[in-house]
Amino acid sequence: MPELPEVETVRRGLAPVLVGARFTQVDLRRPDLRFPFPSRFSQRLAGRRIEALRRRAKYLIADLDEGCALVMHLGMSGSFRVLEGETGVYPARTRFARSRDAAHDHVLFHLSTGAAIVYNDPRRFGFMDLIAQTDLTRHKLFRDLGLEPLEDTFDGAALAERLAHKAAPLKAALLDQRVVAGLGNIYVCEALHRARLSPRRAAGALSRRNGDPTARADALAQAIREVLAEAILAGGSSLRDHRLTDGSLGYFQHRFRVYDREGEPCPTPGCSGIVRRIVQAGRSTFYCATCQK
Repeated sequence: MPELPEVETVRRGLAPVLVGARFTQVDLRRPDLRFPFPSRFSQRLAGRRIEALRRRAKYLIADLDEGCALVMHLGMSGSFRVLEGETGVYPARTRFARSRDAAHDHVLFHLSTGAAIVYNDPRRFGFMDLIAQTDLTRHKLFRDLGLEPLEDTFDGAALAERLAHKAAPLKAALLDQRVVAGLGNIYVCEALHRARLSPRRAAGALSRRNGDPTARADALAQAIREVLAEAILAGGSSLRDHRLTDGSLGYFQHRFRVYDREGEPCPTPGCSGIVRRIVQAGRSTFYCATCQK
């Protein structure tokens, strides 16, 4: 499933096309994705102006005029691509790469600028909803979400507060969207390696008895921010389905230190360890038992 960097990369690709434009027509090629589309979805979007496009956790949120928000989730295999001009021609560099699965083009957004945006989702685990902007923070999709790791307020103290008294393994706690929003398996493995923290360590150990953060909490918060920022600059990680809005691949997967690197030497300078794979809560965890304590 796309994680925070992939969703943020998509947001940055769509924003210049969407923001300031109006939906002139929305074509639905099926009645549902993971869930049915909201009642009168196309009609409610027609004529609406997109005021802003933002991200919360792994959700894209298009703020519309008249106080409504279009909420979109990519699921496992969802992607957007931009069509050029009123003719709907694919950009030349993506024509071959994306035309093979056009049967999975489920939503077509026509814009007042003459551009169009296609939502493609072979597995149909993504979904879209229309929610009043005033209800977003209380909505079931958002009310329990945790810290945004790219916000200025995210630091060791904020992280330690969320992890305090948790006996769960650190890896599992970081995957809990109520703790940190948007993190997934890839970037948790990568951040833990950078911070030299074992995924088996008790999450609560990063907080002192009085609630203050330990040095490990500060190191982990910094590692999370750094790995996410680097991944966004690289266009995210394309392991199977992720594509940028121009159809190109992200390339952060070429910079993985431990994820999917089982049996390879640990890249930490001076470390003689080997990257191991274990299973935690049904998910593969990659780490170095030598330098991650």
